[in-house]
Amino acid sequence: MVGLVIVSHSAAIAEGIVELAREMGGEEVVIEAAGGLEDPPGALGTDAERVMRALDRVGSPDGTLVLMDLGSAVMSAELAVEMTDGEGRILLSGAPLVEGAVAAAAVARTGATLDEVAAEARSALRMKAEQVEGEEADGGEGDDPAPEAGEEWDAELRVTVANPLGLHGRPAARLVGTASAFGAVVSVENASRGRGPVTARSYSELMTLNLRQGDEMLVRARGAQAAEVLTALEALAADFFGDPGGGTPPAPAPTPPGVRSGPPTPGSQLQGVPAASGIAIGPSWPLSRPVPRDDDRPVESPEAERARLDAAMGSAHADLVTDRDSVAQRTGEAEAAIFDAHLLLLDDPALVDPARAAIARGNTAAGPAWRMATEAVVETYRKLEDPYLRERAVDVEDVGARVLAHLAGASSTGEEPEGIVIADELTPGQAAGLDPARVTGIATARGGATSHAAILARALAIPAVVGLGDAILAVEPGTLLVLDGDRGTVRVDPGTEAIAEENDRQARAEKQRLELRTRAAEPGRTRDGHRVEVMANLGGPREVRSAVESGAEGVGLLRTEFLFLDRDRPPGEDEQEAVYREVAEGLDGRPLVLRTLDAGADKPLPFLRQAPEDNPFLGLRGIRLSLREPDLLRAQLRAALRVAADHPLKLMFPMVATLAEYRAARALLEEEASVIGRPTGLEVGVMVEVPAVALAAERFA
Repeated sequence: MVGLVIVSHSAAIAEGIVELAREMGGEEVVIEAAGGLEDPPGALGTDAERVMRALDRVGSPDGTLVLMDLGSAVMSAELAVEMTDGEGRILLSGAPLVEGAVAAAAVARTGATLDEVAAEARSALRMKAEQVEGEEADGGEGDDPAPEAGEEWDAELRVTVANPLGLHGRPAARLVGTASAFGAVVSVENASRGRGPVTARSYSELMTLNLRQGDEMLVRARGAQAAEVLTALEALAADFFGDPGGGTPPAPAPTPPGVRSGPPTPGSQLQGVPAASGIAIGPSWPLSRPVPRDDDRPVESPEAERARLDAAMGSAHADLVTDRDSVAQRTGEAEAAIFDAHLLLLDDPALVDPARAAIARGNTAAGPAWRMATEAVVETYRKLEDPYLRERAVDVEDVGARVLAHLAGASSTGEEPEGIVIADELTPGQAAGLDPARVTGIATARGGATSHAAILARALAIPAVVGLGDAILAVEPGTLLVLDGDRGTVRVDPGTEAIAEENDRQARAEKQRLELRTRAAEPGRTRDGHRVEVMANLGGPREVRSAVESGAEGVGLLRTEFLFLDRDRPPGEDEQEAVYREVAEGLDGRPLVLRTLDAGADKPLPFLRQAPEDNPFLGLRGIRLSLREPDLLRAQLRAALRVAADHPLKLMFPMVATLAEYRAARALLEEEASVIGRPTGLEVGVMVEVPAVALAAERFA
């Protein structure tokens, strides 16, 4: 991979540009700064020896591109090139320093040659002129020439850019990286503004499209992997192009006609979307879930059919609770919460009311009534533009199928899956039932990396690839597969040599994992020896064991909301003490920071009445809610104090905004401690999450 060296009269400027370029190119692109003078420290100027050392640190056999600001920077760079004896060709670039570095890093990440990276850097200033002055693009110097009008393509994709800042630097860089990873020619247009087409391999040209939030982006592809690259770009768009800023997700168009893969041949590779990391090798195991039907069953009285439906829903509820408890035990509360949503669906009026209404009319049995209600809700979800919400259709199908199975008296027992499970789309219930000791991987035709089944696969450490298309469903049972959950690929019957290579790779990865797990128990230190505590955040006692095994030196935050949510009365003092003590004992002497109840806003308590607020997240929430309900806080403090008498427990108050709030909470604590005793050395603090506290930190300290 081509490396970069940034030469500037100012060390701060050079380092800032390196940081910005790494944001676009990723950590894998080697970029070094050579700015300022060493003596005196921080002085402005350029130093050929400093540039030479930067070149040696990069030392890329694929070549190094040097970008400079002005004047003596050019002479220092030229002299450094003459002095260095490192490997690889070195090229000095006259590109604009900031824009050129960003563009060069983005295209270097794709594995482009030194000349291609240099050309991209030179064209970088054009994107700014296009955006600021409205100039027309001259055409790029990328691998793929700008497509001609009327040119034929194998497939196309339309998505709406949802990122609040549009397709800015980082999203554009990720688009370039994704498009460049496939054997296809890809063009991009701003269909809303009539800009383009440009090649998807050029970061600079993409930026000239000025794709803003709400604009429709038209992507066309041709070549051997046209369908695969569009699938990958669709997944990237659904993830906001990897931009953590979020926003309303784009609405991908349906898969274009004529690009579906046929039955895979031995040695072929299918491209999907990475969903759960890891490598899996094993025989394919097609997994189907036929929905039981009892349409031929005679219709009894409305009362009898209503009773049958209620009984089936009750049984499904029990199944969901069992699955929830199993997932919580195996992975943690965060993943188990998926089934909380399923339990809510069983009581959802959109499902229950239409089914009961159909039964009440007297001519529909419970099974068909429930199925029609379920299908109507599923269809509503499928039509939503938001891809994340569309994925929730599978959750409705899962809940619906559970009830139908009980209505039809169908047995859920059967031969347990083994090897690499293949499915059209895996439901959360199916994922929860997989045994990682038997199932080595998951491959699905549809679904996304944010689906609940994918979340469970990651939690269960089962490698998974989703969105592989119909071709994966055509794989014969027992066919040997190699699944790569990091790259999103599935190789079909690849042959003995390829299997041996993958086995070796898998063994190396497992060895590294075991080494890291062993080292996880060591104290955390930076490379220069600075001590850093590695603490875990927990949502319940079931997560303690995993945290300790992963090397946590303690718990930096125990969220206590799990004890209060989804119940019609608050937990008693004894119940709280038992739970806190279970966590503390599981930590075996490691420190525990317990955060008092942080409820309100997105975490309402059913047993408390809370009036609507204009801004609930900064309104009656956290410590303010606890101070309004002092009996709740007192009970929690008493439980915590009792545990702190025997274990290294610390207390933290949430969402504190003023010193008066902290003093009021502290006063309640001292009152309770005066009655039951104050543990020696008890530490008490606040969670700094409100700007007012951060600005007044000295006063709180």
